[in-house]
Amino acid sequence: MKFRLLVAAFAITIISISSCTSKEEKAKKAEADKKVRTKEDDKADSLLIAYDPAKGDQWIADFAQNLHKKSGFNGNMLVARKGKILYEKAIGWADYLHRDSLKINSEFELASISKTFTSVAIMQLVEAGKLKLTDDVKKFYPNFPYDGITIKLLLSHRSGMMNYVYFIDDIWRKEKRDQKKGVSNQEVMDIIAERKPNPYTKPDKIFHYNNSNFMVLGAIIEKVTGKPYADYMMEHVFKPAGMKHTHVYSTTVYPKVPVDVVGHDRNNFRYSVVQNFLDGPVGDKGIYSTLHDLVLYDKYLKNGRLLSQKSLNSAYTGHNKPVNGHFNYGYGWRMFDGKGMDKVVYHTGWWHGFRHIYVRDLDKDIVVIFLGNLTNGSLMHLDELFKYLKMPIIRKGAYTGSGSLPGTDED
Repeated sequence: MKFRLLVAAFAITIISISSCTSKEEKAKKAEADKKVRTKEDDKADSLLIAYDPAKGDQWIADFAQNLHKKSGFNGNMLVARKGKILYEKAIGWADYLHRDSLKINSEFELASISKTFTSVAIMQLVEAGKLKLTDDVKKFYPNFPYDGITIKLLLSHRSGMMNYVYFIDDIWRKEKRDQKKGVSNQEVMDIIAERKPNPYTKPDKIFHYNNSNFMVLGAIIEKVTGKPYADYMMEHVFKPAGMKHTHVYSTTVYPKVPVDVVGHDRNNFRYSVVQNFLDGPVGDKGIYSTLHDLVLYDKYLKNGRLLSQKSLNSAYTGHNKPVNGHFNYGYGWRMFDGKGMDKVVYHTGWWHGFRHIYVRDLDKDIVVIFLGNLTNGSLMHLDELFKYLKMPIIRKGAYTGSGSLPGTDED
């Protein structure tokens, strides 16, 4: 009798375990299926990025033309609302030296907008159980010379690290190293371990924006996945989001980056910027993309294909003291989060002759993109566009105190 009861209890236990396992497997399969692209996705994406110039918003058209003529904006711009492109335009030169004009599908070095993609990749790895936000960098790089720096602190620019760009540049110049050959994330990590540069401040003391945080995150992505950053991003972000014109280009792989858009520095076209060894590290920069692909990126962030809502909420939460009560930084995203105002997440970019802003008003479902390849102050003059769209004005000085476009002194 006891034996029969034991057998019955064992059978029930096995059935229960099998049932739980089956539910978990089904949930995992459903999650995986959700990330597989279908023909319907391609059709919907084609409709999303379709644009008829004859039906373009005339007010935005006039604004863009004035921004070009009066403020010197040179680049590609787009405004979309509720799944419809209101206006898009390629304005000016892709490469002034060769008099090549920009095209609407020209790929731009996204500069620090790349940080939003690195954040997505990190949060994906957290969801997959391969990382924890509380993990210390030394878990992945034992010879890392700083204590107490976690993934969370890197994502929110609270690590206190120095900026590797200036540190590496100084070494390369003083030691007369090859300026053309790209340096990899791993090489930068090795140099940091060897030279042990002084940190800017202690971990988790203040918000200090710098590229080191996301260069280290790029290195961690490579260490955890066993894949180059470029391969992980293509497989887990670009392809699932249908971003067919988005790539990671590093000078460790490409002696000449294969795009037609050249960055122009110092506020005029005489200075075209040639990629060098500092275009090797990725994660803090290094992603190249187009207007339309950034619209698709917005779509697939919103519909949950790239990340769960829980992860997005965490990424879109300010983890620092707000500037002027409105401006903050989450995990790889800048944000405007004013009381009684729209929730806006965005990022700016400034690198080697490129200057951008990518704005997503989550409440009004508006996307504003300006990708520029002439470094000047033209993107400081977007107030009237934001007013026209009934969005918050994404410029610190627009509310209290004085200030400039977020990121102009940091990216």
